[in-house]
This record gives sequence, C-alpha cells and structure tokens, in this order.
Amino acid sequence: MIDKIRVQIDRSLAGFMEQVKRDYKLHLVSPVLYESIKEFNLRKGKRIRPLLLILSYKGFSPKGKRIPPSIFYASTCIELLHNFMLIHDDIIDRSDLRRGKPTMHKLLGKIVRAGDQQKLGYDLSIVAGDIVYAFAIDAFLCIKERPERKERALKYFVQTAAFTAMGEFIDTIHGVEKLNKVKEKDVFLNYTLKTARYTFDCPLVTGAILAGAKEKDIKKLSRLGVHIGQAFQIQDDIIGIFDTQKNIGKSILSDLDESKKTLLVCHANETLSPGKKRQFIKYFNKKKKTYNDLVAVRKIFMSAGSLQYCLEQLDQRLTEAIKILMSLEMQPKYRDTVKQAIQELFKHSWRIAEQYDVPLPSKQRVIAR
Repeated sequence: MIDKIRVQIDRSLAGFMEQVKRDYKLHLVSPVLYESIKEFNLRKGKRIRPLLLILSYKGFSPKGKRIPPSIFYASTCIELLHNFMLIHDDIIDRSDLRRGKPTMHKLLGKIVRAGDQQKLGYDLSIVAGDIVYAFAIDAFLCIKERPERKERALKYFVQTAAFTAMGEFIDTIHGVEKLNKVKEKDVFLNYTLKTARYTFDCPLVTGAILAGAKEKDIKKLSRLGVHIGQAFQIQDDIIGIFDTQKNIGKSILSDLDESKKTLLVCHANETLSPGKKRQFIKYFNKKKKTYNDLVAVRKIFMSAGSLQYCLEQLDQRLTEAIKILMSLEMQPKYRDTVKQAIQELFKHSWRIAEQYDVPLPSKQRVIAR
C-alpha cells in the first residue's frame, strides 16, 4: 500500500507543478526560476508527510466512503511546505547539497555570471522559497471537503508553518550561544517546533480533521506526532555524525561544521570528565573541521555513552508513539500501515547501532523490524 500511495503522490506533485505553470505563468516570468523550483520539488524523497496525511484521512473516513482524488493533490501541500523550509534552511546553514544535488541557492546563483554570485543565490532562493510556500497553500485548497473541516485544517497547517519558523529561530540562536547555555530541555523544545510539528503532527492531524475524526483521536495524533518527531530528529542527529555522505545526501561534515547543539552534543558536554570536555569543546569550536576531527568526535561520543543514550531516548519516544497509535479509533489496515511507515523510518538508527556495536534492548529490535 505504501509504495502505491507514494507513486500516486509523485504523480500528483508532478501534476501540480504543471498546474501552477498554467495558473501562474512562472515559466514566462523566468524559465530558470520555474525549472529550478520544479526540479527541486520533484527530487526523489520518502514523501512521508503526504503519505501520513493520506493514511490519516483514509483511516478516519467512514468505511466504504469514496476517497476524493483531490486528496492526493492536497497532500502535496505538506511536501511543498517541507521544501520551502529546506530552501530557507539551506541558506541559513550555508549548505551546498540537498538530496545529493545542489541546493536552491547554488542553482540560482548561476543565473548571472557577474557580481556576487553567492549573495545573488541567497537572495533569489529566499524569493523562490516564498513562492513554494504560496504554492503549498494553493495545493491545500485543492481538497474537496466540507468547508468547516477545510477551514480548521488550513488553520492548523498555517499554525504549523509558524511554529516551525519559531523552531528555526531558536535553532539559529542556539547556533551562536555557548554550549553550556543550551540544555536538554531546550533541545527537545526545538525538536518539537522545528521537526515534529510539520513532519508528523501536522500531516496526521490535518488528515484526521478533514476526515471528521473524533476530537479525542485528533489530540492523540498530536501527541503521537510529537513523540515520533522527537525520535526522528534524534535519529537525524545520529546519522549526521555517524553515517556516510552517500547515505545522507550532503556533506558528512555539515552538522559538525555548524556546531549544532544536538542531544548527542548536550549529553556529551554534561557527561564528560573536565579533561575530555576541554578536548571536545576544542573540536566543537574549531572553525574549519576535517574528517579526522569527525572521527575524533565520534570516539568522544562513544566514550561518553552519548550514542547509547540517544538511542534509548529515541526508543522511549518511539515505543510511546506506537502505543498511542494502536489506541486510535482508526480503520485497522490504515493504522497498521502508519505503523509500518513509522518503523521504516528508523532502520538507519538500528543499522548504525549494529555498525558501532552499541547494545540494543530486545524491544528496540522488535520495533525496528
């Protein structure tokens, strides 16, 4: 079911890009801008956000109800929101690669071969991101559903965009603050705002609202989304340090170069002996980091037990999320498919745990497989 839905999502996303071409004539204003936005949005991805929206909508719709084809068009709104955020996030992080290809500002910086191409790329990609956000709202409005449900779901969608921007704001502030000032509770707040709300909470809740789910299930879905989102961001931070460039689709030094205050970093900082901590901070604050620095930091995280700690925190949240999921009044086949989709997302954590010989409780292995 998952693969079939993903194929439909990809078709709808491609179809929507053709629709905005007709509606907005963006290709006439700037062929390069249109082609860059189209190529960026159609890059291969997991499509987890629209997938969850569709599964939630179907799962909470009355059994036997004909599902409107427009739900697939509408589901692309959350993928477009994601891409809008990636475009701006890549500017902030000064990233060169996204999904193994040039970031938007790298694509657009080549339009004019004169002046400051880097600044031009940043300036134009800010505008491109704004356009993609407008397209996200347009895509949402394609859904054919009851007006009151549609209005409530749209408000939730817009609120999610605002909360995610707040998370980006906090993350950027954390980036310039001293390491000792950022605590674990600050990290989890940022995980909730920047990742959980729009990646899991919003798709699940939006689909349920549109389908007319009970209020108690909508509240459960929001809690479920926060748990999965926090676990997902923990995993993202783990693979950002312990995985390979080929697997993550960007520079393996990105997270280290940005001196991100992740759960890994905060745990190590609070756990290491004074001597080891000084060594860690030296690597952490180094301006130009190398692959050898990354290897050294990995060893420090391992000696501090930080990888083990993060996997345990991930497992706790994932276990609670699955528990909430199984309590929902949702059509079983769609509930089980949501569970399957969630489990697929976390295979990277268990692969890295095995690679670095980190012992895992049996319950983690059960959840992972």
